[in-house]
Amino acid sequence: MEHGEQDPQGEFPEADVEATTILVVSDVPRSVEWWAGRIGARLERTYGGDSAVMRFAGTWLLLVAGGPPTADKPAITFEPPQGSASVSHAITVRVSDCRHVHDVLAGRGVTFLTPPIRNVHEVRCFTADPDGHLLEFSELV
Repeated sequence: MEHGEQDPQGEFPEADVEATTILVVSDVPRSVEWWAGRIGARLERTYGGDSAVMRFAGTWLLLVAGGPPTADKPAITFEPPQGSASVSHAITVRVSDCRHVHDVLAGRGVTFLTPPIRNVHEVRCFTADPDGHLLEFSELV
């Protein structure tokens, strides 16, 4: 198919498609409190205490309790991170002033791995939610 030609099977992604990041957490209410109360995410809705939908920085976050395989993911078990020494997923938030964001969030009780550190391309700092999901704040320099 040449660039600009219509796909005979339909377009994907559609113009209004949105992506959601799923974070498997050990305690949904505790995670909602952290994301909303400390980071500033907005709670959109909950589903019976097992999951919560949030908006943050132009994206959707779905906080879900762990669980066994289901019919639509038959060999997959959802579980929160098992330790903070290794990471397979992180969320990066591009900010205009990393030091300011660090100070504001630290004032809300957010604990960071280090203060903001400048390298060749950016100033960045990392925190983790109560289950260890890594969140990076990055300022281009």
